[in-house]
Amino acid sequence: MKTWISILRGINVGGRNAVKMDALRNLYVDLGFSDVQSYIQSGNVIFKSDSIDSQLIKILISAEIKKSFGIEVYVSVIDMEKFRNILKNNPFRGDTTKDPAFLHITFLSEKPDKTLIDKISSRNYAHDEFYIGEKVIYLYCPSGYGNTKLNNTFFETKLKLTATTRNLKTSNELLAMAEKL
Repeated sequence: MKTWISILRGINVGGRNAVKMDALRNLYVDLGFSDVQSYIQSGNVIFKSDSIDSQLIKILISAEIKKSFGIEVYVSVIDMEKFRNILKNNPFRGDTTKDPAFLHITFLSEKPDKTLIDKISSRNYAHDEFYIGEKVIYLYCPSGYGNTKLNNTFFETKLKLTATTRNLKTSNELLAMAEKL
């Protein structure tokens, strides 16, 4: 069995798309996944599956969420090894001038178009910094994620794809939980 980490966009944010975590875990169990665990209330679920197809898993989870809760949310599904590599490849990792509390990872629905990346990379964003990987964006927002222009909406609009962001602490915890399964 393979260990997966799923990250849902827009669950329990600002009073919208309210989903209880026990109901979400039960949904995953009903889909046939095992060792299902959730982390905090924002739609982070770790589980095991015999399936090795992340796209199929993503489609199943999205469809069942819509059916069960009546909401459409973006679901990112990443296997544990890829998730570990995402964290390991963080260009801000080990930079002692960066406070880890202000590091975030934005998970993208697909690899962004190079032309669109070039358009946003050529601009200055005050103290905020970002680096775009294959399907992730590594962010450093020293004034806080809530105060940055470099949020999900910005990247979705500029890169024409879907995004969801987690802080580094949450991302590290998701990996630690997955490794314990």
